[in-house]
Amino acid sequence: MKYQEEQQHGVHVTTSNSDSQGYSDMNDEKKGVFVTTDEADETSDEMFHDRDAIMERIAISSDLDDLQGDDADFVVDKTMIVKRQEALTVLSEAIDYHTNDVNFPKDTLNKMRLLVQGEEAYGESPATYDLDLRLEAAMIKYFSPYPEIRSVCRPTDSDVVVETFRAYAVGLVWLVIGAFVNQIMAFRQPSFTLSSQVLQILIYPSGKLLQYILPKYKVGFGRFKIDLNPGPWNFKEQMFATIVTNAGAQAANFSYYGPTMRLSIFYGQTWQTFGFTVIMNFASQFFGYGLAGSLRRWAVYPVKAVWPTILPTMQLNRTLLTLEKKQTINGWSISKYKLFFILLWASLIYFFLPDFLFESLSTFNWMTWIAPQNKHLAYATGSLIGVGFNPIATWDWSVINYATPMVLPFFVTANRYAGTVLGAIILLIIFYTNFHSTAYMPPNRSTVYDRYGATYNTSAVLTNSKFNLEKYLEYSPPYVSAGQYMYQSTAYFIYTFAFAYVFINEWSTMKEAFVGFYQALRNRNQSAYARYGDPMSIMMRKYKEVPDWWYLLILGGSIAFSLVGVGAFPSDTPVWVAIVAILVSCALIIPFIVLYSTTGYFMSMNNLATILGGFMSPGSPLACIFCRIYGYSIDEQSETIIGDLKLGHYSRIPPRSVFRGQVIGIVIQCFVTAGVYEMLVASFDDFCSTTNKAKFTCTFAHTLYADSLLMGIVGPERTFRLYPMFKWAFLIGAVLGPLAAYGRKRFLKYLQYFHPVLFVGGIIRFGSTYNLTYYTSGFYVAYFFMYYIRRRYLTWWSKYNYIISSGLTAGVAFGGILIFLALQYHPVELTWWGNSVYDAGVDGAETATLKSLADGEYFGLREGTWD
Repeated sequence: MKYQEEQQHGVHVTTSNSDSQGYSDMNDEKKGVFVTTDEADETSDEMFHDRDAIMERIAISSDLDDLQGDDADFVVDKTMIVKRQEALTVLSEAIDYHTNDVNFPKDTLNKMRLLVQGEEAYGESPATYDLDLRLEAAMIKYFSPYPEIRSVCRPTDSDVVVETFRAYAVGLVWLVIGAFVNQIMAFRQPSFTLSSQVLQILIYPSGKLLQYILPKYKVGFGRFKIDLNPGPWNFKEQMFATIVTNAGAQAANFSYYGPTMRLSIFYGQTWQTFGFTVIMNFASQFFGYGLAGSLRRWAVYPVKAVWPTILPTMQLNRTLLTLEKKQTINGWSISKYKLFFILLWASLIYFFLPDFLFESLSTFNWMTWIAPQNKHLAYATGSLIGVGFNPIATWDWSVINYATPMVLPFFVTANRYAGTVLGAIILLIIFYTNFHSTAYMPPNRSTVYDRYGATYNTSAVLTNSKFNLEKYLEYSPPYVSAGQYMYQSTAYFIYTFAFAYVFINEWSTMKEAFVGFYQALRNRNQSAYARYGDPMSIMMRKYKEVPDWWYLLILGGSIAFSLVGVGAFPSDTPVWVAIVAILVSCALIIPFIVLYSTTGYFMSMNNLATILGGFMSPGSPLACIFCRIYGYSIDEQSETIIGDLKLGHYSRIPPRSVFRGQVIGIVIQCFVTAGVYEMLVASFDDFCSTTNKAKFTCTFAHTLYADSLLMGIVGPERTFRLYPMFKWAFLIGAVLGPLAAYGRKRFLKYLQYFHPVLFVGGIIRFGSTYNLTYYTSGFYVAYFFMYYIRRRYLTWWSKYNYIISSGLTAGVAFGGILIFLALQYHPVELTWWGNSVYDAGVDGAETATLKSLADGEYFGLREGTWD
């Protein structure tokens, strides 16, 4: 789009002042009126505008009243230099670009359409029309059209130190601590993580401490000098340290898969060692990183790539490091800083109630308490075995926040919740009609069952870890619950559906990215930002870029690690199988990452990769697991790293600094997480068992075991014969995807906020331990904050929304750590009604079925009919 490709002369985007000083120091000259000339409309451009009049217009504009302080001054100054014909051009092209943009405010888009139609269509006085025209154009050209971005970003850049010794020191220390804690918690249920917001809180005082204790001294290494203490700890150092920490503070992806392969309760591959885990960590983490860097033009540079999931991190950074002017907004005068820490402590203290003192408040299945042994009540309203139709499902923020209701746009939450409600209804229909014998199994479990209703015994169909057809014919085909059946069918459907839908809807953006990537490879001197003229990209042009070949080199190196891990160890997986899985992952990630960057909805190819492994290496569950590693793990790592690249883009962190920090962080993470995994395996004889007293039950390992059993041991062909919808779902998705894309464009007026991929994604929320319990309360919160408050009190929402979310989430995380270390690592039992009532009945037993079998009976296919 042209308004992104043209940089007008006289655009000031950089200041040597810190962010706390703001824009007011940049244009302190003329604060009265201005006169411009434009041959296209000489009369209009000779109109005089008073600064106070523009500021007053900002205050009463429903789509701009979130602007405050220095940001408002900046927009006023830019409004005064925008010419009328230029404004019309900017708005016209912006309308074309954002028409199909689900994040773009609909009211603002309609306002812009009226503005380009002229004064008569707009219905205001000529002076008001002229002012609004320029104001909207200035906002798009010099700042951002999204209120979410304006609430967390500044329209100017600051020349302050970034990649300092103390930033590395703080970032790497908390990376190690975060990786250690998060890797431990990855195997625990319920789990919690040291999130980005929590780590920021810990990074901030650490950085300030080093500011006071480090000597003001430069250490020389030849021609290189390191300034140990370059001055006050600043917001770019804070964000850089956060990015370094984020790169490695999460659990390593491969370690999720290790227990399923290694432990005797699963496949018992005891040949796994620390060295093998490190190699596979390098393979998956750096493949994801190399892929992430190669996808910058699809998911970092485009304006549409809002990345709602990283906005709380941006807001918290601004709160901690930026001076805030005292002001009263809708009766609130409390500072964001003070509010954050009040909520943090309140949330921390309160979390002891649902997580330890009164656990039934967390999974608040109060409706089942009325008749604990009533199976039908448990199926419909239960939090553990049922679908969770419960208007008040929890009093626990960790459950309410499961779908990040105060972060994702409301249309995302609404679409997915509507799909989840429909999924619950479909699940009950499948269950009560005994479709595919599902009435003989609990309704919403990930467990795979045999024909007698017992958990499927894989050893009964294996000989030397290989599938044995004779044993299989004697034993049983695998059967899944109604929830798992619906989950698998919908997951296969959404792959082809989402791929087609997103590719068609976002073709112009993706095409532009393909062209830019190709040209950058041909001309290494070409700027990556040359094709992007939005304010953020313009400000980034002064920094040295990271060439695409750097990321491609890392990509190639990680593939080498992958092939070593698969080929040099008894993985039972041919090297070519790993290569195919990698190529398929690369092919599918582009539309999926575009979807994630705009909606916050994460998709991966975990199920598809499992099927690929089953087809390419029949009878080998390990091949399925390795393919899934290259599918899910690589995609997830890519999307996490790209989010941090966008974080650096929003914060104006030099790209090469981000590159160095992330690479160092990932290397350290690979070793730390491998060590933690080995420690846990050695510490617990019953690690990953459902009876583990420390709650290291490894929920994902059990789900992976079920999937690999279906597609690896039994194989896709036999599974698809048992459940034909699994294979037909791919074709149905491929057909309906283009139709949905066409229908949305044809009826955009009525379907502006309906997103079929998100809607279908809501149905996938079943099949394991999750159900409506985890989303109903979150929907209430999303409606209140992301719809009602945002529409009616935009200024208040812009200032406080992300801070409230960050404060509550940080309190839960710290509370969870305290409870775990003090009361759960060496379990302290608190036995009373409030901690037992939630699992005392049918819902808690999680084994009840609609139909039962007499001794000697079995359900499903008759003997001799499965092969």
